[in-house]
Amino acid sequence: MVVKSSSIPGSQPIIEPATWRDLNALRHLEQVCFPKDAWPLWDLIGVLTLPNVLRLKAVEKGRMIGFIAADIKPHEQMAWIATIGVLPDFQGRGLGRALLNRCEQHLEPFIIRLNVRTSNQNAIQLYLASGYQKVGVWPDYYSDGEEALVMEKKPS
Repeated sequence: MVVKSSSIPGSQPIIEPATWRDLNALRHLEQVCFPKDAWPLWDLIGVLTLPNVLRLKAVEKGRMIGFIAADIKPHEQMAWIATIGVLPDFQGRGLGRALLNRCEQHLEPFIIRLNVRTSNQNAIQLYLASGYQKVGVWPDYYSDGEEALVMEKKPS
């Protein structure tokens, strides 16, 4: 599904499915957005190819500027948002919210969970405003020892 924010092609980001062809762009996005936590190459290949993974990218003028992936666990009626990122030059334009909303539309019957660095207040505020609740903390989750806040959104 392709969603255009504007009727003028190329003027606004388009949200569309990501594929294995996006590997290099995703690798760059991960390294820029998550310098401490960028996924290794094999994880990136997995998120772009494994079944039961919803993967969406935001593209502007042919360039990936945002990405979200969710691991769908149908037997548990649950999905985990594994990653969401927007390149710094494109942050503050509502693109993270747009990616999150589009992802949630595909996951509607499921409980959705995600984890976020406790220091990432911008992301936490986005998730709270989108209906997520804090449900736990994972101590020493990140490689530098920072805790992860676990958040959850139940279907309405």
